[in-house]
Amino acid sequence: MNSVALITGAAGGVGQALAKRLAADGWQLVVVSRDAARLEAAFGNAHLQVVADCSTPAGVAQIFAEAAAAGLTPNALAHCVGNIRLGALHRTKEQDFRDCLEANLISAFHTLAGFVGALGKAGQPGAAVLVSSAAARIGTPNHEAVAAAKAGVEGLVRGAAATYAGAGVRINAVAPGIMETPASARIIANDSAREAAARQYPLPGIGDPAELAGLMAWLLSPEAGRVTGQVWSMDGGFASIRPLVK
Repeated sequence: MNSVALITGAAGGVGQALAKRLAADGWQLVVVSRDAARLEAAFGNAHLQVVADCSTPAGVAQIFAEAAAAGLTPNALAHCVGNIRLGALHRTKEQDFRDCLEANLISAFHTLAGFVGALGKAGQPGAAVLVSSAAARIGTPNHEAVAAAKAGVEGLVRGAAATYAGAGVRINAVAPGIMETPASARIIANDSAREAAARQYPLPGIGDPAELAGLMAWLLSPEAGRVTGQVWSMDGGFASIRPLVK
């Protein structure tokens, strides 16, 4: 069986890093974004490029229809769509909250549904990895909207992993801290903000998307064949440990 990976949000920092890693490992790729120009800028003429909005059932159906027309049935999914909405609860506008849910949780729900449905029709096993956040695991000021959305992603992962384990479908998530991506550029836009962000982690620093891509690639690989329903932190220990204060 050919190894075909579907990467949504592929034009973003994590999506591009994962595409590079999986392509180097010999995977065929279906890369998805709502922005055709960003896809072309990221990948040139490489891979099957699909312009679609995966936050709607119709958009997800389009993705799998175009993949099928190209003779490809993805047996791996990396859902890298998302945004970072910061702000205190009482200052978060209704539309901002809905946009956060749509980008982070609703898109994950519809894309994962389309993926497991396509695997079922093909009678194939598969693996999926979704992207959560350290903010879903530990309270962080001004992260209420994104924390709620990403916590929903983690619940989705566990529930779907239980539902589809019998069909040989593994579903996991990764939960990074802040990384060097366009999505976080405004948060670490100057030296003082960058230094403050880096210092908050027990292992200080800003995350590298290539490191996260390595973990995601492993979770999609046969080497992780006994791993499902898990959320893997890559946050420098932020959500789980407190170092000694010197």
